[in-house]
Amino acid sequence: MPNILLEEIEYKIDETSFGTWRRYGYIDGTSYHEFRSRSRILGLPLVHYTYGRNPEIGRRKCAKGIIAVGRFACGVIAIGHASFGLVAIGQLAIGIIFGLGQLATGIWAIGQIAIGFVLGLGQFATGYIAIGQFAFGKYVLGQLGGGEFVWSMKRADVQAIEFFKNLPVIKDFLP
Repeated sequence: MPNILLEEIEYKIDETSFGTWRRYGYIDGTSYHEFRSRSRILGLPLVHYTYGRNPEIGRRKCAKGIIAVGRFACGVIAIGHASFGLVAIGQLAIGIIFGLGQLATGIWAIGQIAIGFVLGLGQFATGYIAIGQFAFGKYVLGQLGGGEFVWSMKRADVQAIEFFKNLPVIKDFLP
């Protein structure tokens, strides 16, 4: 089998009014797809999407754009297995403002492991407000928790109870 990394790559290219699709089919039936929008903001494409192993580099390519979607994604809004951005969604979501994923970070973080600055919501959560099975922060609601004001199985601080009962979302569900 020839080494395609040393050959000229012949992509199937489709031009649309919104952007350009580049596609490549491998002999084994797998494929590579990439979409890049024509619109740009601060030099980044508005939308960048990648799927599969890039034939030019022999590995997955990171999607980079205002909206980035791919196995690896970096953008203002990033969606992928491993994502980094102001808003990040994925298994590993490193968000600056918001992260949603199995391991998520951000000012607000929601995930199995949620490392938040203001809010952490997850099985293991940290943040100024931390809600989870294991939670650590200033105001904590959890099965096991640690912090200044905690409402847990072993501890029920009056300040924590009042704080959580007065949250608008929780208030709607209380009798």
